[in-house]
Amino acid sequence: MFSCPQKGFLQARIEVDESRLRALDPGIDIAATRAHLASIPAICTGGSQGGTIGKLSRRERFDWLVAPRSTIIQTSKVHTGRCTDPTTLLEHLLNTMVRLPQSPTN
Repeated sequence: MFSCPQKGFLQARIEVDESRLRALDPGIDIAATRAHLASIPAICTGGSQGGTIGKLSRRERFDWLVAPRSTIIQTSKVHTGRCTDPTTLLEHLLNTMVRLPQSPTN
């Protein structure tokens, strides 16, 4: 999830690697996990698709999403920084922190 109040940007991208999840918990309910994770980008986007929370202001939605809680899905602590292009930075974070490195093709 990435937020840039100055640019009116609040977005989350979710990618699920089922084999990695099953390595952590062989009995995980993938469908339920996907459903819970799908709520995060919907809340970021806002509006009725984000339910009651989606109707809050962008800042309130961000604060709600990053609040520490004991639930199935937990976000990491908030890290601050600056950028000029939040969409590009979000893609960079996915590539470096979420996705597995791609093997070079011969």
